Amino acid sequence: MLTQISVAIIAVAFAVLAFFLIKTLKAATVSLDKVTQTLQDVQETIDELSYEVKQTIRHTNDITVDVQHKMKQIDPVMDTVRNLGEALSEVTYAVKEVSSGVVSKFKQSRMERKKPQPIQQAAQPMTPQERTFQSYDSVYNESKASNPGKWLSYVDMAVGLWSKFRRQKARY
Repeated sequence: MLTQISVAIIAVAFAVLAFFLIKTLKAATVSLDKVTQTLQDVQETIDELSYEVKQTIRHTNDITVDVQHKMKQIDPVMDTVRNLGEALSEVTYAVKEVSSGVVSKFKQSRMERKKPQPIQQAAQPMTPQERTFQSYDSVYNESKASNPGKWLSYVDMAVGLWSKFRRQKARY
């Protein structure tokens, strides 16, 4: 009888255990079904996104090719701008050199004009010939100081120096 009671208790315990185990397995099945459904939704979303990403990459590649083409077209313009900048820099330098030469020559001629002239004695009257020579000297020396051809020689000298400088710069 003890054996029968033990078998009955074991049978009841097994039935209870099987009941709860079935309940747990059903809950796990429901959870796995939800996970499966979620994974399918994620897979669909990834497929849609991958299509969108591929389209975006194609558009980006098209834009990149277009930009590269336009950059190649702009390269000669950029080279021209660079060359123009260098030329303007050289012209500016040449003008600076010429202007500094002109200013120094102007200052030098001003200093020469400011030199004190020998004072002649007012007590002795000048002869007509001496007055002619004096007026000739003053007119001749005045026109010589303001000779417009002289500054051109300075410009020529500055251009020559500039071309020598450029040739030397090109060697290095």
